[in-house]
Amino acid sequence: MLMLAARRFGAMVLIMAVISLLLFVIFESDKLAVAGKVLGPYSSLEQRELWLEKEGYNRPFLVRYGEWVSNALRGDFGRSIRFKAPVSELLWPRLANTGILAGFVFLLMVPLSLTLGVLAGMREGSALDRLLSLLSVVTTSIPEFASAAVLVALFVFELGWLPGTSSMTGGFDWTQLVLPVGVLVLYDFGYVARMTRASMVEVMTSQYIRTAILKGLPRHRVILRHALRNALIAPFTVIMLQLNWLLSGVIVVEVFFAYKGFGALLYDAAMFGDIYLIEACTMVAVFVAVLSQFLSDVGYTMLNPRIRFDRAGA
Repeated sequence: MLMLAARRFGAMVLIMAVISLLLFVIFESDKLAVAGKVLGPYSSLEQRELWLEKEGYNRPFLVRYGEWVSNALRGDFGRSIRFKAPVSELLWPRLANTGILAGFVFLLMVPLSLTLGVLAGMREGSALDRLLSLLSVVTTSIPEFASAAVLVALFVFELGWLPGTSSMTGGFDWTQLVLPVGVLVLYDFGYVARMTRASMVEVMTSQYIRTAILKGLPRHRVILRHALRNALIAPFTVIMLQLNWLLSGVIVVEVFFAYKGFGALLYDAAMFGDIYLIEACTMVAVFVAVLSQFLSDVGYTMLNPRIRFDRAGA
């Protein structure tokens, strides 16, 4: 187990190193373009060259890359071109806001999708199973901006129950989280529920479950002590991989509702061409992606004894 975790961690570090190098090559290999972004399109060539000399861009490429990595590990990504402030002062509060949004999404989506998936899987072919399948296909087929527009039209303009934006200008207001959280839960719960349902169906038709039932064990005991744990192994992996989607995949929702989160910050940086902010957001998004994959692999191995046994025998 420790060897597996060490290998996965080594792969994680390698991926981060490769992505960081590619990112630095893409954004900072053209020094004059960097100076043009910082100083503006109307700056002269002489002004750009003076700025490059002052900022140390005339040093060897690998020296600059090493310094950039060292600064990034300390949380120093430079100064935002658009917002005229250190990137770290912009990045961490936005990450915290997206973390709040993701926390509420997980709090609602995980119990809802697991419960419905398990119930549908226990009664394959039932009305609940068919209803869940239909609902899952419909919700996952509708993009976030479409469901957001429908919910706004219903709860903001028609009923007037909720605010249409989530900018939190007057401080934290939980009512402003209802619509963005609802959009994300609607879009994501169907995928996890379908995965849970398929896993539960497979477990319920397995030989050891049938044997336990034929031996006369109570059905609820068989499900709770044997079927449920094994059925939740695959959904655990899927849920862990949603971390990356909830970090960088919520751009549409955050922009639509004017929510000041990480996705909206990445969108603003890309639209303005703020290279230092783009670099920081990209590295954070990649880190979360590889970390979620690492946790998923290690957690799946811990939950599935067959994998542990196979690796030990190998």
